[in-house]
Amino acid sequence: MQNDFKYWEKMKDISFELMDIMLNYRQSGHPGGSHSKTQMLLALMFGGKMRYDIRRPEYRFSDRFILAAGHTIPMVDAVLAMIGDAFRLRFTDTGDQRFFIAPEKIVLPEDLLHFRHRGGLPGHAEFGGKTMFLKFNTGPSAHGLPASVGEALALKKAGLSEFKVFAIEGEGALTAGGSHEAKNGAWGYGLGNLYWLVDWNDFGIDDRRTSSVVFGGPDEWFASHGWRVFGTLEGHDWNNIWKVFVDALDHPDELLPTAMYFKTRKGYGYGVYDNKSHGTPIKKNAPLFWEIRKGFMEKYGVEYDGFGKPAPEDREEELKQFKNNIDIALSVLRNDRELVEYITDRLTEIGESLPKAVPTFKLDVNPYKDPDIYDYTKYPEEMFAKPGEKVPNRAALIKWGSYVNAAIGRKYNRPLIIATSADLTESTNLHGFGQGWGDNPGWGWYDRSTNIDGAILPSEITEFMNSGLAAGMVTVNMAENPYEEFNGYWVIMSTYGSFAYLKYGPMRLLSQLAQDCPLKVGKVIWVLGHSGPETAEDSRTHFGVFAPGVSQLFPKGKIINLYPWEHNEVPVVLGEALSKDVPIVALHLTRPPITIPDRKALGIAHYFEAAKGAYLINDFDPARPKQGTVIVRGTSTTANLVSILPEIRKAFNVKIIAAISRELFDMQPEHYRMQILPPTDWADSMVITNEALSLMQPWLFSKLNEEYSLSSDWDNNWRTGGTVEEVIEEAHLDPQSIFHGIERFVNDREKRLARLKELGW
Repeated sequence: MQNDFKYWEKMKDISFELMDIMLNYRQSGHPGGSHSKTQMLLALMFGGKMRYDIRRPEYRFSDRFILAAGHTIPMVDAVLAMIGDAFRLRFTDTGDQRFFIAPEKIVLPEDLLHFRHRGGLPGHAEFGGKTMFLKFNTGPSAHGLPASVGEALALKKAGLSEFKVFAIEGEGALTAGGSHEAKNGAWGYGLGNLYWLVDWNDFGIDDRRTSSVVFGGPDEWFASHGWRVFGTLEGHDWNNIWKVFVDALDHPDELLPTAMYFKTRKGYGYGVYDNKSHGTPIKKNAPLFWEIRKGFMEKYGVEYDGFGKPAPEDREEELKQFKNNIDIALSVLRNDRELVEYITDRLTEIGESLPKAVPTFKLDVNPYKDPDIYDYTKYPEEMFAKPGEKVPNRAALIKWGSYVNAAIGRKYNRPLIIATSADLTESTNLHGFGQGWGDNPGWGWYDRSTNIDGAILPSEITEFMNSGLAAGMVTVNMAENPYEEFNGYWVIMSTYGSFAYLKYGPMRLLSQLAQDCPLKVGKVIWVLGHSGPETAEDSRTHFGVFAPGVSQLFPKGKIINLYPWEHNEVPVVLGEALSKDVPIVALHLTRPPITIPDRKALGIAHYFEAAKGAYLINDFDPARPKQGTVIVRGTSTTANLVSILPEIRKAFNVKIIAAISRELFDMQPEHYRMQILPPTDWADSMVITNEALSLMQPWLFSKLNEEYSLSSDWDNNWRTGGTVEEVIEEAHLDPQSIFHGIERFVNDREKRLARLKELGW
């Protein structure tokens, strides 16, 4: 490869100029890490160790790249703009379709003018649009590393271990807890196809060295986790850089992940160094900016527009100068046809080396088109509990998981849903995803050597990593046409509802990615187990009263929250929610067993009605005056209400609605929504919930309605602990408290309606 180094050096120089010019005129972005990482990126892209097709970033049989250090996106934009320009030139010259890249799939020089502007190139790395070369949305420190574990695992499970996942990150992010979890996971899952490239420059944002607070170096950081480690202390020397690639990749270990480190200088070639170069570009057209340009101008015989002068005051003139200087920097490429041919020939050669088929590939058929997954009306009878049985709602997840993975999955010779939990697999009822159903054997626990097809991933207390792994796995779309359908792996992950915040970061990034990436993504089922004060004996450290609210921190339509109150509703709402084009389904479950109601005898709607998001437990008696609407959500709350339903019917004429999923309810036809909860009934309503009142906002009509509602935080205090009965009584959600709450609501109806009228209702 030494003959290629002269090209890499020139590409480095051009890339530096492009990113510096872009940051100069935009005055926003991160130059320091972008400079220090550029050489390792160029070696990765042009050395042939990473197999990919720059023209087809969606192609399934290829390696994947994650810019875990997402703030260094100026580097990627600059390199891609240089590549895009070279391919455009070559195609214009030759007309050869091998050199055509669709403009929507590659950054072009003119795109640099719109960096960090609405509709332009984003300020951090995103998997979509012109940067589909990147395979995850990144920027928050260490969030890309667990995703890389998930992507590598998806490839391994699909029989594509020959394809690798590469991630570039700085050592600052390696101090985050998520990176330690990811290192453990990568070793545990035997991901010999995972490679992290570490920019070791000893600086972050603050004015101190990283080594002043972090012990050791990459050898200690990674070898202690069972990783292979290769690196160089000369991270800006091409010979040493390339030696790391050769040593790391020419003799892989199929079970051990690999760290490749490069000792660099943050801000290398920028003129401002170390932490000072992190996130603040040199002032626009400042003397220092022009001083750094001299080296490039003298080396390549060019001169920039406005050299040595302040930026034009007129915005249009400044934009013109911006564009001129991009073109001047690229003239060094455009006037060097040998370099243009090297870039285009080399990347075309790498792209054309990818196979059209892989004999070991396991996912030839897409199982997610199978209606048996979603049609809850045809689920086996034994999935549902009989009236009078006493079972927790979470037990239904065991049955549903074993049915979907064993009965349906065996038709396709693979599990459909991969389960991951932080040493809480049985506690949160995910073990069913590895169990058999009838005559169909289960897939069991994953083992990196002996059971790669296993559906349950073993892990210790790696809550954040499990979420990032899930997000990463479902972005690996191995469909032949990933623009039209998803074929890969869905993931179910779980934790206590009280710990749900540990999952939010990666789910937030997945939701953003799914919104804008043109490729289809899979689905994540996010189980918030042991939610509510029903986790009584564990006391308030484990109550999911407030924390489950993080699953509501998404735009409308980007997540479906499910709150089935009893066992038989769980399979129904899962089947329905997964049939929708929404990537994240949050399933809120509780711990205690409750008696399955005899719905027919009680006059309650069939549990299939839960699929509609809300249904009637009780309707108004048309022969009596209406007295308001009660909207109830949660296990103990609904069970306790149902236990006194005859008394409620006798004493009051109230409509009672089971609130299962606001998202599913909003998807129903208008006539159904108006039948269940017309505006007049909603205005005259109260809610009852086992969680915090603030989490019922989608069902609360107004602040006035809050005054009559019942919730675990009724006195704005944390609940304590004890038996389920004791804690529910303390929460004022026992049957007697519910009755008295409805009584107060009914008795104050005239007063309430008068106040509503004053408010314009």
